[in-house]
Amino acid sequence: MEAKKTPKADLERKRTFFVQIGLIVALAAVLVAFEWKTYDKQQLDLGARQVENIEDEMIEITQQNKPPPPPAPPPTTTLINIVQDDVEVEDDITIDAEASQLTEIPAYVPPAVTEEEEVAEAEIFMVVEDAPSFPGGDEARIRFLQQNIKYPQMARESSIQGTVYVTFVVERDGSVTDVRVLRGIGGGCDEEAIRVIKAMPKWNPGKQRGKPVRVQFNMPIKFTLAG
Repeated sequence: MEAKKTPKADLERKRTFFVQIGLIVALAAVLVAFEWKTYDKQQLDLGARQVENIEDEMIEITQQNKPPPPPAPPPTTTLINIVQDDVEVEDDITIDAEASQLTEIPAYVPPAVTEEEEVAEAEIFMVVEDAPSFPGGDEARIRFLQQNIKYPQMARESSIQGTVYVTFVVERDGSVTDVRVLRGIGGGCDEEAIRVIKAMPKWNPGKQRGKPVRVQFNMPIKFTLAG
């Protein structure tokens, strides 16, 4: 019996094609199997809190060895020359006493005045028409200071120098009163400046409208040791 089969229905002719398709599918399945990734499921408990016990790090305390202090310098000996009272000692003193009633003095706080000292006195002028003057003028005043001021021994030994600002009142009769130090330098210079000013002779009093009046006078006295 003759088989009746068309050439299109013959699958043997397409065997090679189907085999290739099968190989491609199998290869694709193998590749997918190798590339497939899985992850372990982890259950997170947000309500729980884990406390880690962290030990405190102990800091080692080290002791720094400080160098010993330098030795104290040897004591110095100050030589003081003692002279007899009748021996004249030349003082290297520079006196700067050029001042007037207009001389500016640094501001100061006046001392407290008690009720007993609040006595009604004549008005004291700061500026007048005729200023008070030392007998013989400023040159005589400076010469008087240079001849009478003695540099204090304490100030000399301590090398104390500077300017002592003194204020006083020239009374209507020319006498000097109320001598005070506005700013001093210590070492006995303040007391020496007051002593010399109190020892001054009477001044020519200041006048206002032709009448003698009380006038406040300021005077700087500079103490300087010669080098």
